Amino acid sequence: MKKANGNGSVSKLSGIRRKPYIARVTLGWDESTGRQIRKTIGTYVTQKEAQKALIDYLDNPYDLDLSNILFKDVYEKWSKLKYPKVNHSAILGYQSAYNNVEKLHNMKIKDIKARHLQEAIDSCSKGQATKKKIKFLFGQMFAYAMQNDIITKDYSEFVDIGKASEESKREPFSNKEIELLWKHIDDIEFIDTILIMIYSGFRIGELLELETKNIDLVNMTMTGGLKTEAGKNRLVPIHPKIFPLIEKRYNKDNQYLIINFKGKKMKYDNYYKEKFIPIMEQLNMEHRPHDCRHTFATLLSNANANATAIKKMIGHESYATTEKIYTHKDIEELRKNVELIK
Repeated sequence: MKKANGNGSVSKLSGIRRKPYIARVTLGWDESTGRQIRKTIGTYVTQKEAQKALIDYLDNPYDLDLSNILFKDVYEKWSKLKYPKVNHSAILGYQSAYNNVEKLHNMKIKDIKARHLQEAIDSCSKGQATKKKIKFLFGQMFAYAMQNDIITKDYSEFVDIGKASEESKREPFSNKEIELLWKHIDDIEFIDTILIMIYSGFRIGELLELETKNIDLVNMTMTGGLKTEAGKNRLVPIHPKIFPLIEKRYNKDNQYLIINFKGKKMKYDNYYKEKFIPIMEQLNMEHRPHDCRHTFATLLSNANANATAIKKMIGHESYATTEKIYTHKDIEELRKNVELIK
């Protein structure tokens, strides 16, 4: 065994232990007692592993305090650098990802291998979007740990989150979930957009394309829609519950109702990844944007709204383009039906 002139040693601890062999390094001598000042490198299952750890340390000394740093400590150090550079929604996403791998929090990061990361992913009951965020968090944290000589290998690249399953069944938001969205209307950025979709039936792309010129605050209507002939330029009365949300966002100087921090139209991917997913993760919900549209249709149906009115506001193909001439009577009929939603 290499002892490097007395600079380290390997010994076996007493008792029955899972890792009975301990490797220590000599940092100096206590002048008053003449005893060695030693620090533990680690404990190991076999003598061979302990000897290798000692040799590796003596060949390339590192900060032993850093070698014992926990996963949660790396997260704390990394987040202090990362969070001031990203928006609030991104922070919520990272926090949710971290909270979903609690079993790793108190592990030394140098002891965390690919299998530990994979087990954390596999045991997560959340959807694909959450698992992607967890893997991304792993990559960020392990990169930080390597940059700061805490670890020597990045195992995060070996994590497999699997392929997205076939399009899952559309699940409307429950009444309790809708109540929770309203509860956080003042403290979670962009949560209003989810409620607007739930009470209007607009797809995410349709909401992002909605121009202020097509919003009539006086008559409380919105005209928009994409995708199909039946869905284009459909008129939807603004439900009284979301009128204050739309009114707050409305700015005639902006071309679009929903804009990014630059005052421009927000892209679908940016909205979905930076806004929608973090909100779902923070509130512990499992939904996709299209579930908002499904919720609107479900709420109308549950309130016994007129089937024709539902088709008109949703924009189904069965509502032919030739019928889309809205009279005052039409608008009032649609409004009466949309306001059936409580």
